[in-house]
Formats: sequence, structure tokens, C-alpha cells
Amino acid sequence: MSTETSTGPTTGANATATEYAHEHTPRLQWAKLAPEVYKAMLALEIAAKKGLDPVLVELVKIRASQINHCAFCLDMHSKDALAAGETVERIIQLATWEESRHFYTEQEAAALELTEAVTVLTEGAVPDEVWEKAAEHFDDVQLAQLTAVIAVINSWNRFGVTTRMVPGHYTPGAFKR
Repeated sequence: MSTETSTGPTTGANATATEYAHEHTPRLQWAKLAPEVYKAMLALEIAAKKGLDPVLVELVKIRASQINHCAFCLDMHSKDALAAGETVERIIQLATWEESRHFYTEQEAAALELTEAVTVLTEGAVPDEVWEKAAEHFDDVQLAQLTAVIAVINSWNRFGVTTRMVPGHYTPGAFKR
């Protein structure tokens, strides 16, 4: 753990600094320690998202990262989504997209439902009705790509959560993928 105090922005001449909780340190720098795995993950990432709408891809990544509690990936993909033209409002509503369904297209809702089913897998399978709904909005090639995107973000989440990657320092586009 860091022993330094993290302070946020201040405004006005007499504003006082806000003291935030200490920023944790990562357990290890896995990308540097396993560079071939990292390179393979990047290649898989690039291949997985081909042919899919970049904003849809970011929505899927954010939703999976919320479910998996990956703060680093939430930070990264929220910023990337904003840079790609997504709205703050739709990003905020993702955690409760079913109640905020009117913020999303039917295709996006089907992708989010599929993301949840693939990410959680509590019943040991993706329900047929979830798959069929997604198949109404995506052709077979797109479904294959979307499934790959979901699998890849779940892998990234597991690296991020396990190694305690630190959120808050990512700049959109920093990792050209």
C-alpha cells in the first residue's frame, strides 16, 4: 500500500485539498513478466473486435468489467467509450441497463444480455433464449466475433483483478489495440 495521500482537484482561491483513500499498488506487473502472453492477448483482442461497432464493443467491455469488479478495465473502457463518442449517461446506466433499456438499441440490449450470460455462466450454459435474441440482431460472423470480445474482456478482467491493476491513470488510446 502506498503511504502517500492522494488529493483531488481543488477550485477557488480558498479551496482546501480533498483527502482521498490511499491508492493501492499492483501485486505484480504481469504484462512485463509474461510478455508473450500479453502479446498474444493483444493479438486476440484485435482479432476479436473486427467487424463490430467500436462503441458496442466498449459497452460490452464496460458491462463485463462491472460484473467482474475490474476497476482498471472500467476506467479504461469508460474513457475509450467516451473518446469513441459514447455519452456519459449511457455509460452510467449500463449497470442497470435492463431498467434503463430505453437508452439502448435492441441490438445493444441483446449484446448486453449475452455479455451477462457469458460472463456469469452460473447455470453452466448460455440460455437458448439469450442466444436466440442475440441471433436476431447479429449474423453468425458477428455472433462469433461478439462471443470472442466477451471472452477476451473476461480474460483481461481476470488479469486486472488478480494482479490489482490500478485504475485512474489510463489515457484513451494509450494501448493501441
